[in-house]
Amino acid sequence: MLQQYKQILVPVDGSYEAELAFKKAVAVAIRNQATIHLVHVVDTRAFQNISSFDTSMVEQVTDTAKETLEKYVQEAHQAGLKDIDYSIEYGAPKSVIAKDLPRNLHIDLIMIGATGLNAVERLLIGSVTEFVTRTALCDVLVVRTDLDNQPAKKPEN
Repeated sequence: MLQQYKQILVPVDGSYEAELAFKKAVAVAIRNQATIHLVHVVDTRAFQNISSFDTSMVEQVTDTAKETLEKYVQEAHQAGLKDIDYSIEYGAPKSVIAKDLPRNLHIDLIMIGATGLNAVERLLIGSVTEFVTRTALCDVLVVRTDLDNQPAKKPEN
């Protein structure tokens, strides 16, 4: 019997790679009659070192994430996927994506972009994607190609 995924987690951070993971996840979810759970994790550690920490900064990041997530939900609905929701989480992205949400939402597949936005974090403490592939509580599919299965190249602006 073929593996059928029913609960798919797709972390999005505004990067091109995350968008590709989302688009591929929609196709997988439609084929498997699955639910997509989109998540954006606001890394609260990034705000800890700012001496003039202001809640308006977090609100601004949250508002931007909400706009992106709602755009993705609308796009999924237009593609024919009805079972999609999203959440904005706060904390360390690595553990939220690899452990907390899979446990709480009974996730059986995480579809994640090969790289995200934060190059500095990748250099200093390792990428979220790398951590998720090593420690996730479920299967992980790392999206490295575009919708035509060609190596992903960020579109020129």
